[in-house]
Amino acid sequence: MRKLAVFLLAGTLGACATNNLSDQQKLALYSNHAGAPVGEILYRTPIGWEKVDSNHLLLQLRPNESWLLRLSGPCLDWASSVPTIMIDHNDMQLTAGLDTITFNTTGRTVAPLSCRVEEIRPVDLEGVRADRDRMY
Repeated sequence: MRKLAVFLLAGTLGACATNNLSDQQKLALYSNHAGAPVGEILYRTPIGWEKVDSNHLLLQLRPNESWLLRLSGPCLDWASSVPTIMIDHNDMQLTAGLDTITFNTTGRTVAPLSCRVEEIRPVDLEGVRADRDRMY
């Protein structure tokens, strides 16, 4: 049975905010601290998420559990508006190649964008924080 989890967040992770970095820098930072791709993860209601670039999303499920998701299309081109995201998952699992994330921005006149989760990689947040702190 499919389930939808809906949440509205500002699109940043407080402890790992990378607002001063370009999309390319953010992707490099998270990719450098991402492990090998996994097929699926245990899905919990997220505590935060961050747009990395037009094809990548950092999903934070617990304070020290984050995942770099590569999406099937440019779903994250929503300018400065704050989207609502819906994560379509199957029985408490988020599965690469099967499940989708839908983005709907407030005030947007076009239909919501939906992209398949193509890849899921664990992210070492301590490593990200250390590298980010060295940058500033």
